[in-house]
Amino acid sequence: MFRARLSPAALLLLSVVTLCLGRAPALIVPMTGWTPQNGDANYWADARGECVLREERHGQAFPTFTSPDDARSFALKLQSTLGRSVSNVVTQPVDRAGQWGVLAAYDYQQAGVKYRVSQLFLSDSGVLRTVTGSSAAQGAPACANDMRDFIRYLAN
Repeated sequence: MFRARLSPAALLLLSVVTLCLGRAPALIVPMTGWTPQNGDANYWADARGECVLREERHGQAFPTFTSPDDARSFALKLQSTLGRSVSNVVTQPVDRAGQWGVLAAYDYQQAGVKYRVSQLFLSDSGVLRTVTGSSAAQGAPACANDMRDFIRYLAN
């Protein structure tokens, strides 16, 4: 089975590029075998199509969290809200170079298939931006852990 790995060089390059650019560019996915779908650099899939990543800018105001407590407060509200429509919701604050975002993980069911979703909520100059990854909950494809690690630690 295909298993993507982030090399130390790729991690360093992604970190440097993110810090240098300031405002978030299109999503950069440094995992082997992942490609943009239909030429859209905000929508990526692994080589087997078992995992999908999508970056979206929502156009709605979203606060910049400057402390883990602020992010944690929002995370708890988000967990309560998401829990009304999806299951197994877990949220936590995540540090992004001194600014804080919120990571949510949950199960979502559509057309009889259960998906495991990881979703990162970030403020991009005061506007909501999300990075969302999903895969089928059953079978745990090899790409899922790397995708979740990318969202948890690297997506900016």
